[in-house]
This record gives sequence, structure tokens and C-alpha cells, in this order.
Amino acid sequence: MLDKSNKNVIVKVIGAAVVVFLVVLVASSFFQPGPKSVDKIISEINVNTVTHQKVPVNIQADLKDSLPEISKYPPQVNSSTPSYIEIFSSTEKAGSGTDGWLTEVAKDFNNAAIMIDGKQVSVTLRGMPSGQGADYITSGKYLPDAFTPSNELWGEMIVSRGVKAQLVQKRLAGNVAGILLTKAKKDELVKKYGAINIKTIVDAVANKELEMGYTNPFASSTGLNFLISTLQTFDSSNLLSDKAAAGFEGFQTNIPVVAYTTLQLRESAKSGVLDGFILEYQTYMNTPDIRSYEFTPFGVRHDSPMYAIGELPAEKMKILNKFVEFTEQEKYQTLATKYGFNGFNEYQSRASAVSGDVIIQAQKLWKEKKNAGKPICAVFVVDVSGSMDGEPLNKLKHSLLQGQNYIGKDNMVGLISYSNDVHIDLPVAKFDLNQRSLFAGAVEDLQAGGSTSTFDGIAVAMKMLIDQKAAGPNADPNLRPRIFVLSDGKSNTGHSLDDIRKIVQDLGIPIDTIGYNADIPELQAISIINEGACINADTQDVVYQLRNLFMAEM
Repeated sequence: MLDKSNKNVIVKVIGAAVVVFLVVLVASSFFQPGPKSVDKIISEINVNTVTHQKVPVNIQADLKDSLPEISKYPPQVNSSTPSYIEIFSSTEKAGSGTDGWLTEVAKDFNNAAIMIDGKQVSVTLRGMPSGQGADYITSGKYLPDAFTPSNELWGEMIVSRGVKAQLVQKRLAGNVAGILLTKAKKDELVKKYGAINIKTIVDAVANKELEMGYTNPFASSTGLNFLISTLQTFDSSNLLSDKAAAGFEGFQTNIPVVAYTTLQLRESAKSGVLDGFILEYQTYMNTPDIRSYEFTPFGVRHDSPMYAIGELPAEKMKILNKFVEFTEQEKYQTLATKYGFNGFNEYQSRASAVSGDVIIQAQKLWKEKKNAGKPICAVFVVDVSGSMDGEPLNKLKHSLLQGQNYIGKDNMVGLISYSNDVHIDLPVAKFDLNQRSLFAGAVEDLQAGGSTSTFDGIAVAMKMLIDQKAAGPNADPNLRPRIFVLSDGKSNTGHSLDDIRKIVQDLGIPIDTIGYNADIPELQAISIINEGACINADTQDVVYQLRNLFMAEM
């Protein structure tokens, strides 16, 4: 049994040990290293500069070649009889759930055993974005019998490109595009300007009173509507005049986000970057997490017009007319209302009609003026690890060689590749014909092998962009940095996302990721840091996906 003196010794020893433990704990916490700098991370990476030869480039983009085979987009509803028509439909009504109104109508139509001239008839319904449907039709890659985009702007465009398209019905289900504003911002603008409309929005953006975002007008019906409506505020008599172009360029100077997708735009809004953005009413009604924003309609209506495409035989035209008549039944219009359509029926556009030729030229003007004198400085970060060998890398090369045709010549571009190490294949330079030739040479020389060090590649890209923005007396402070990561899988060597996350956040460089049959969650985690786009593209459609991304970003 311990005596009193021994107990005191033990207590003192335990106390001393506790004190030493606390001192060590505090000291280790105090001296724990903080986040690494870009330079520190770069010093831990094996970086090589590789020289490549120029190769001739084809500067003519081939839309038909960029589109995937139509089998990439299987029908939502298949025909059930030999006598049928095929319809392309915009996705807000040819999907599933609340986006499946026309899907349900088409299924019921096929089940109704409708007879025309003694034959039972049916429909095939294939859903895809309006812009993509228009691209299939105008390129001649694939022609449906009928097309129902979100609005008539697409119909005007395909007619202007030489496609025979007859407007059969102006409205299948009512819908409008709208401007969404926080209540506080809406109240503020109404107090100053009296009402919310496109003119109010344009003036508020010009006066730096509103952080506004919208979607790519080459792919998005709402984005295209917004572009046309905005140009009309500057010159309603001529959307392509010098006055309209100058006004739009000034407006675009204060636009922080032109998003590749509506989802990307919503994420930017939820992060607090935006006071307002644009969206269709039907989507607004079916998205509870954005209902705190207040909706104001603008532009042309989105009433899902129906067009007959090409010289339809009489039998097919009868089927199309019968299907349109079928959609008009009270049962299906009630269902459309339930799914968010048929709102704002009283709203009518006050703008004059715009021809397809003018719409196409307006898209080109947007492409030229969207960066508002602030060129993009982009680095492509390409995964050449072993898992990319074969078809994935071949498709990646093809997609970059084709996609470069959609990158504006005033932008700056560099290219790096990574596996175990990182290779600078093309230093950043203006994307003139010389740089395009070097870019093509670097892409063609890419070879796969090794592990995947994605975050090492991103770190090197960030360093290139930092250096370029501060490069000597000719540095351009207006350069807008951007990174494009093209990969098929999860990083398994080198640095981690946690190592670079704080740097990415502090620099504010958007990172767009393009996954080739990829581990998408990791790529999403990269893109979401600064509201970049994350595209899940398989090897069949990545060329078209890159085309649309470069239209929006480059």
C-alpha cells in the first residue's frame, strides 16, 4: 500500500506529464503549417516544358461532324405502328416527371388506337434542347418530321438556313421566359425605375446596380430570347447597328456570368454571386429552392410552337395535325397547367418580329462582343494517364482540334498535360493562326500512360495564369483567367483538392471540367469552387459539348 509521500510523488509526476502534453499540443497547433502557396506546390511537382511542331489547321468548323449520332439521344416515346411521325421536342416538356408533359401526351396518343385513312397511327418523341434540335436539322445530320422548340426564334433560324419548316401550331402549352430577382433588389429597382422590364435591367446593369447572369444564346432558348431582347433596347429598328453593338458591349462589361447551363446559373445565384438571372416560368414553378426570387416575364413567349419539317407526305401531315389536336384536349391542357405551363397567359411581347437571318447575326455579334474587351486567358489541362489510352484520348484529341474553331482569336490559350508528371506543351499566347498551329501540334502529340495527378496539373495552370497576368510591361490587367480540365477519372497521385482549394478560392479562377466517361463527383467538386461548368460527356458527344462550352466561355 502506497504511503502519503509516494502518493504525492505520483500526483506530481502525473501533473507534470499533463503540463508537458498540453505544452506539446499547443506548440504543435501553433507551428502547424498553413495552406501552401502556389509556388510551394509547384516546387514539389516535376514540371517539364515540351516543344511541339506546328501542324496545318482547318479553321472552318463543321457542325455536322461535331454532332453525335442521333442514337446518343434515344426517344422518350417510340412509335407503335408502321404509320408514324417523329417529333423533336425541347426538354422541358419531353423528359419525365413535371418535365414530361408531352411525353405523357405522346404515350396516350399511341395507346388511343387513332385511325387515319384506315391505318392506326402513332408518334416517336425524341427530347433534346431546342438549340441542339435546330443544329441537327440545319446541318442535315438528322431530320425529324416535326420540331417543337421552346420558342419561335429557333423556327425562324432554321427557315433562314434553307430548311423548309411550316408552322403548324403556335402554341402547344403556354410558357414565358422571365427575369428572376431577389425581393430586395426588385424593390430597389422598382423604386428607382418604376417597373421591371428589359430596359430597367439593362440600365441597372450599366449603372452597376445589378449583378445579372444569363445562359448561352447558342444553346439556351431563354438565353437567345434575352440576347434579342437586350439588343432591341439599344436599337429597336436595327439589332445589328453600330449603336446596338456598342450598347451591348458596354452592357456586357458588367455581366459577371454567362452560364453554359441553367444549372450552373442557379448555382451561381445560390452562392450569392448574382442578384438576378433568367429562367422559364415552368422551371421556376417546379424548383422550390429558387422561389424566393420574384419572376417577371420578358421577350417573346415560349409557347412550344410546332413545325412540320421538310416536304411531309400527306399521311404524315395528317398524323401531325391529329397529334396537335390531341394535345389541345382539356385533359392535357389541365395536365400542362399542373406541370407549370400555361402561366402568364395574359403576357404578350411588345417587340417586333425578328427574322432568322438577324437572329443568326445577333448570335455572331454576341460571340464577338461578349467579353467586352476583356479577353479570356485559358489553360487547357489534359489528362494523359494510362486510363485515357485508346478511344478516350483519340476522342479528346478530336474534340480539341474541332473545338478550337470556336475559340475567339482575341483570347489567349495555353496547354498542359499530366500523368505522373506535368508537361507544359504550349505556353500561353494569343490564339492567332500561329498559336492555333502550335496548339494542334501539341494536341496531336499527346500520348497516354502513367497515373493521374489532376491537382498538380491545375496548380501548374494557375501558376501560368498568374505569371501571364503580370507578364512585364505588356501585361493586360483585363485578362480573364480560366482553366479547362479534361479528364476521365479520379486523381490518384500528387497533390489533393484540399491542397489547392484555398488557392483556387482566393484567386477566383473558374475551372470548367469535361469528363470523358469520368468519375464525375471529383470533377464537380473542382468546378463548384468558383461556379465553373461540369460536363459529363461520353466519348460520343464530347465534340459537340466542347463546341457549346467554347461558344459560351471563349
